Amino acid sequence: MSKKRETYNYNLKVGRKVVYKGTTTDLDRRAKQHESAGKDFTHIQQVGRVKTESGASKTEAKQLANYRKNNKGNNPKYNKTNHG
Repeated sequence: MSKKRETYNYNLKVGRKVVYKGTTTDLDRRAKQHESAGKDFTHIQQVGRVKTESGASKTEAKQLANYRKNNKGNNPKYNKTNHG
């Protein structure tokens, strides 16, 4: 049996700047959770297509590595670890 594809990769952004990269099964709920936690962002952006949970986690790790490569080794503002 194949695994369900129900997990999204997303970015929280302020204008064009990425301030967080993550995964979720519900983009609206997750945006509300980030707002409640006090994160400052203007919008949530779905990145790519819906994936399996493990596929989304692997994509997130690759996206964070690429972000660090292009931003002097730094993560987006609200990402605390190097893998999500």
